[in-house]
Amino acid sequence: MENLEFALMLMVVGMATVFVILLIVIYLGKGLITLVNKIAPEEASRKKLSNVSSTADAGAMDAIKTAVEILTAGKGQVVKIEKL
Repeated sequence: MENLEFALMLMVVGMATVFVILLIVIYLGKGLITLVNKIAPEEASRKKLSNVSSTADAGAMDAIKTAVEILTAGKGQVVKIEKL
């Protein structure tokens, strides 16, 4: 009976430790994302992408739409094309 109590206590301590460490990782990740977004905002890259999508010619757009329709059996659709 003593071994069972020790095993349960060890399990609870281990699970609590993992939970606390995961919370620390989550909050540090959120903090890092916030910090990076403050230092390097994404506004400059959005302007570049909007110009690329507007310059795509109609022939390429039609070819891409046709390929997507064929590959997805009519279930998929092209909403936006961006050059990466």
